[in-house]
Amino acid sequence: MAIATVVSITEILKNNGLAVEKNVILNPVLYFSQTYKIRTLTVDMRDEPGARPIPKAKIEIVLGKTEKFDELMAAEAEEKEFEDGEEQN
Repeated sequence: MAIATVVSITEILKNNGLAVEKNVILNPVLYFSQTYKIRTLTVDMRDEPGARPIPKAKIEIVLGKTEKFDELMAAEAEEKEFEDGEEQN
């Protein structure tokens, strides 16, 4: 479920012009969709001595700010200040 959330947030940021994808770190072991691949790794989670490590899926998506990011955030902050001013009146 966490991987789906990461992919969804990435797509929302990209679609709103706030981020660009720089790198998806993966190992093509499992396929989540046509765009993203998930790798499995062994995490050493042992409740009992002698228990086996549990394989976990992992995805790491590296995003960068778009050129318009600061402009969009400033416009959003200005709009919020305007709305807060109207509520006080």
